[in-house]
Amino acid sequence: MRKNAAKIVLITVSTILALLTATPLVWMALASVMPTGQASSFPIRLLPDAVTLEHYATLFDRLHIGRYFLNSLMVSISITLISLFVNSLAGYAFAKFRFGGRDKLFRMLLAALVIPAQVTMLPLFLMLNTMGLVNTYLGVIIPGIASIFGIFVIRQFALSIPDSLIEAARIDGAGDLRIYFTLILPLCRPILVTLAIFTFMGTWNDFLWPLIVMTDDSMYTLPVALASLAGEHVQDTELMMAGSVMTVLPVLVLFMALQRYYVRGIMMGSVKG
Repeated sequence: MRKNAAKIVLITVSTILALLTATPLVWMALASVMPTGQASSFPIRLLPDAVTLEHYATLFDRLHIGRYFLNSLMVSISITLISLFVNSLAGYAFAKFRFGGRDKLFRMLLAALVIPAQVTMLPLFLMLNTMGLVNTYLGVIIPGIASIFGIFVIRQFALSIPDSLIEAARIDGAGDLRIYFTLILPLCRPILVTLAIFTFMGTWNDFLWPLIVMTDDSMYTLPVALASLAGEHVQDTELMMAGSVMTVLPVLVLFMALQRYYVRGIMMGSVKG
């Protein structure tokens, strides 16, 4: 009886928290199809009097949001794919290869996690400026192709792979690269999908670094373009809500599509420490 009561309380609290979390997103979607001025009216209206797609048409026809959407998509996919390859190689090496200073180097990487990203932006910008990569897509992509967090989670997962499997592959004549591509990557698929979701979402929503690197507004990513539109159309709440929907929708669809892999990766990634 006590267990059932605790279960009911847990479900009730979880449901309330889920509704509180979803309410702003639902209202954002509803406000994006309201006629102009209705979302700012008082008292606040939860449902539109009439559904209109004029704000989405304005975004694409007059404000060229499609170009910024494609910019974000290209940058996010590029960083995600390259970082998965680089992080998985490094994480596998730290987990299964023995070389001088391996543990000390890994501890140094972990110590660097406490350094705020904003601290590194100025020297990183100066380096990219010296290389002539400011106001280029490479200037946005290069800093994201490897991350300490990505290396860490891949290493932790790779530690759970039995050494006997790798030794058996070596006995069969497989080289290190073949073992990596045919054995390690398939076994690491759950954590790779999890890391891909984290990386894509982080890159898609990144605002500060693309704002610093990009000076040509035609190369803006979606968050930067949306922020610039907010300054010009600050009173047009419905238009801004439509832009927000365009920003949130891709990552929401990605998460829903890969949710089972994400949960499996989270559960399996902490098998060993």
